[in-house]
Amino acid sequence: MTESSAAAAPIQTECVVIGAGPAGLFALFELGLLGMKAHIVDTLKQAGGQCSELYPDKPIYDIPAVPSCTGQELVDRLMKQVEPFGAGFHFGEEVTTLVKHESGRFTVATSAGTSFDAGAVVVAAGLGSFQPRRLMVEGADALEGRRVHYRVKSAQDFHGQDVMILGGGDSALDWVIEFCGKAKSVTLVHRRTEFRAAPASVARMQELAAAGQVRLLAGTVGALHVADGVLTGASVNCLDGTVAEVTCNQVLAFFGLHPKLGPVADWGIALEKKALKVDTEKFQTSVPGIFAIGDINTYPGKKKLILSGFHEAALAAFGVQQYLYPTKKQFLQYTTTSPVMQQRLGVTATPDDEG
Repeated sequence: MTESSAAAAPIQTECVVIGAGPAGLFALFELGLLGMKAHIVDTLKQAGGQCSELYPDKPIYDIPAVPSCTGQELVDRLMKQVEPFGAGFHFGEEVTTLVKHESGRFTVATSAGTSFDAGAVVVAAGLGSFQPRRLMVEGADALEGRRVHYRVKSAQDFHGQDVMILGGGDSALDWVIEFCGKAKSVTLVHRRTEFRAAPASVARMQELAAAGQVRLLAGTVGALHVADGVLTGASVNCLDGTVAEVTCNQVLAFFGLHPKLGPVADWGIALEKKALKVDTEKFQTSVPGIFAIGDINTYPGKKKLILSGFHEAALAAFGVQQYLYPTKKQFLQYTTTSPVMQQRLGVTATPDDEG
């Protein structure tokens, strides 16, 4: 489904969506429902944004009508939902250039050489370009992806292993609790005695530590022990001045992210605290024709929730339609009753009309 990134001429499209996280994917759906073609670009090599990168196996409980699903399951369902619209997907590409012309259209170019002639742009870039803060210990780089990890791709890979988890936030404690009883051993190392995670998670972790099911150390990793390329353990410099030896063959480090807007900051769009300012009618930025949804935008009362991103995507799609076709009368249609929308979704044989 990935489009060629070596097109000789710009790809003409009604809209380019920048960012293939949940908000960006749902924007494709809403644009498709309104009969508009779109392409989506993401720096990652797959769809999903933070859901796929940071918590693919963690459950999400606040998606309407879905009591529970993992981050990856949500992404998979969104990808399935947009299939009828034939959107173009461009993964592993960063949008480096965004230029608005007097005609009102945009030239959008990526790091891979792909170029678009777009009528409108929806920025759904989440936190922007981000990289995990890495474990700064000798030998950690060589073990990255094999023994040192900054996200959990498959929880089962850690079952039966001696796991050392670093950090004091929600991700660290969530995985401590998750792996307790499934991993061979679990050691939690945090540089302080206080934790940033949810109080309920802290209380549960402390219960497990008191019961001897989790080893809790306050300090920082001083060295990794490697034999023949295989991680065997680590030395932890504890706050009390002692050095603790930890047996581990897997390390999970959750030190947070380095969020960076990247090229977005140079596109001439009004910013507020490194976020794109938008209105709440159609989530348009200070540049007409450029819309921003999800974690990258800001407005009074903004809440960084996936649910909010879905709402913003729906209104932004109507905003794109109004921008591209200002003389066309807009009216609300429902997928339950609209033959036009059902035809676009491929759930009825009713011919499309000109609406």
